[in-house]
Amino acid sequence: MNLVNSLKILILRGFTKQKSSYFVDYQLFNTTLNGVLYYSSMQESDRIEITMGDITKMKVDAIVNAANSSLLGGGGVDGAIHRAGGPAILEDCIRIREKQGGCPTGEAVITTAGKLPAKYVIHTVGPVWHGGKSSEAQKLATCYLNSLKLAVENSCQTIAFPNISTGVYGYPKPEAARIAFTTVSEFLKENTRPEKVIFVCFDPENYQLMNNLLKERGNP
Repeated sequence: MNLVNSLKILILRGFTKQKSSYFVDYQLFNTTLNGVLYYSSMQESDRIEITMGDITKMKVDAIVNAANSSLLGGGGVDGAIHRAGGPAILEDCIRIREKQGGCPTGEAVITTAGKLPAKYVIHTVGPVWHGGKSSEAQKLATCYLNSLKLAVENSCQTIAFPNISTGVYGYPKPEAARIAFTTVSEFLKENTRPEKVIFVCFDPENYQLMNNLLKERGNP
């Protein structure tokens, strides 16, 4: 099959029932079609999965840790990741602390995943809920955005998120779920990487909220 016919097939595959949105995949551009643009219009919701379980068991390129600003571990997801991953994660976190003095709310850093099945842990610090009067929504969205950017910078094809700030930080789960889903969806709409984002929910309420949002986007 020649390049022209290959391109026609790829473009035809780019049309969806609802809309056509195109992205240039530069990796395939360079390696597969030898200079011919590759177009793909997989909808962002097709690249999102919702599951309930233990994020430390996820076999993905990166899992996201709902860390605290000290980067020294804590309770909840943070403690579980450090326990399961072993001391290598903390050692990386300490090196980061020595360079920048911790991690501010909304920012993200990346470390080894130690003994976890993932390759990396991306640590992001979610906002504590103060009634919505302290830019919590913006800070929470930034957690997801900066984590995704780090994933792309480190060539991660798959990434798993917990429900950031919905535990002891007290962020209302419905609002947090919508911010998470919207931020990730908008990022995927504009970027071909990561290929898959998985929300790993710890409790049934968050799982149901995220599933409802996915259904709103047109997935069964």
